[in-house]
Amino acid sequence: MAKALEVRELRKSFRVGFIPKRKEILQGIDFSVEEGEIFGYLGPNGAGKTTTIKCIMGLIFPDSGSVRIFGQDHLSHRARESLGFLPENPYFYDYLTAEEFLGFCADLFGLGRDEKAGRIARLLRLVGLDRAAAVQLRKFSRGMLQRVGLAQALINDPRLVVLDEPLGGMDPIGRKELRDIIVRFKHEGKTVFFTSHILQDIEMICDHVAIIVGGRIVRHGALQDLISEKILYTEIAVSGVPPAELGGYGESVSVQGDRVLLKVYEEAKVDPVIELVHRRQGRIHSLSPRTETLEDIFVETVSNG
Repeated sequence: MAKALEVRELRKSFRVGFIPKRKEILQGIDFSVEEGEIFGYLGPNGAGKTTTIKCIMGLIFPDSGSVRIFGQDHLSHRARESLGFLPENPYFYDYLTAEEFLGFCADLFGLGRDEKAGRIARLLRLVGLDRAAAVQLRKFSRGMLQRVGLAQALINDPRLVVLDEPLGGMDPIGRKELRDIIVRFKHEGKTVFFTSHILQDIEMICDHVAIIVGGRIVRHGALQDLISEKILYTEIAVSGVPPAELGGYGESVSVQGDRVLLKVYEEAKVDPVIELVHRRQGRIHSLSPRTETLEDIFVETVSNG
């Protein structure tokens, strides 16, 4: 079975500065995305995420390397008709309604009238804009524009959906709804490749991730393999015990009202803290082991990259 996306030794440079010098933005990017998975592409600002996506979409041409989509060259007609794309900062004609805009996109793919009407109605329901179908886009909020942008990325029923920062500008409820939609894509057999600065969202839904720093992939693999189950520290919230008595058990002690929040970095000290609280007839409000997260991996990787 062909992979959904294969990027091999991709290099891209631009001329920059008053006296133009070539700066290599992508320095041999190499990764692949399996069909039917959700793939997160992470990196700090300027790392090369959007440049990679523009090369994949054929918006710019790499200096060297190759991109294949379902086994086809990414510029071929068969590859492009299987793609859906939402850019980071989409621009739409403000005076079209959501329904009119999606109709225009459907016409570009040659959809018939009945098929077009049914698909537009379904996509507007999917992204939660069915009640705003007749509203002009100039009246939409940033989050609503992201939703209609996602709908247009799906108008051709693509097998691979490429999303550049799709969660930007959305409130927590909107982010959750969009995460649910992306997970639904996977259940429908679609492949999703997306970037995001919101690491918590990526950790919730991604199967694989790649971290790019300075134009190079520095970490790449299944999310469950990258994230360790090792306990970094245990966070214990207690009351009824003076902070001074708890200071010897953890490196960080903070007071919140009548509660003391203690971070215990040595697992052997957790039971003595519990025994101390019981002995002083205090109360343990919560005890939470803190394991490594995607954010921990990202910060460490970028700092060392």
